[in-house]
Amino acid sequence: MLINISNIQHFSVGDGDGIRTTVFFKGCDLVCPWCHNPENLASDTTVLHYRGGKTETRGMRVTPEEILPELLEDKEFFDTSGGGITLSGGEVMLQADGAARLSALLKAHGVSVLADTAGCVPYHAFETLNPVIDGYLFDVKTADSAKYRAIGGDLDLVVSNLTALQRDGIPFTVRIPLIPDFNTDEGSIAAIGRLLNSLHIPSADLLPFHRLGSAKYEAMGLTYPYKDCTPPTADACARMAALYERYIRVKLER
Repeated sequence: MLINISNIQHFSVGDGDGIRTTVFFKGCDLVCPWCHNPENLASDTTVLHYRGGKTETRGMRVTPEEILPELLEDKEFFDTSGGGITLSGGEVMLQADGAARLSALLKAHGVSVLADTAGCVPYHAFETLNPVIDGYLFDVKTADSAKYRAIGGDLDLVVSNLTALQRDGIPFTVRIPLIPDFNTDEGSIAAIGRLLNSLHIPSADLLPFHRLGSAKYEAMGLTYPYKDCTPPTADACARMAALYERYIRVKLER
């Protein structure tokens, strides 16, 4: 069984608790213009040409068994910090069978595994992974159906998957990216807050927008739609968090 990945990042931050290693899967069914991993949007191998002559090739088809030894290198750090492996992307759920095989191998070695997903896939993909995963980092980007359609997603599918995970007792953490001109106005915040409250989801993590992936767009010969967008200030993020607190508990990630 092969999985299509772009890279393995050790000592990741923001991908779950503790010290983590993140496996980035290639291919995504969304087209978010703010994406900071554009090299993972397509399944094809991607070559990035940076200024100064540096190049990176992202995309390799490997078996879960092939990458297992590298993933186990940091097990001591996982054990002492409460960390583990995060499967990210792209959209990892598009390769649910391979992700489940990799997760099962890691679990057999006592390693905690999380999957980062936008949840815009049929629930049978979750059913494949649920038995061998410790939980999901589940992005909720908007409560507006039209906005979801504009980025290739489906709000009804997101809601049904969240409901199914609750029904099946599968742990997940909702994460809300704070994207200027998309979901940071008071009306959008209220709509998302009301939606999560109606689903009896008590809390969420807020992820402020950043431009850390902007150099990748240039290296891929693409125009970054958010290149002139200023990340929200700490005060602005605090105000948004206070608005969310009317509906749910939130943790503001930095």
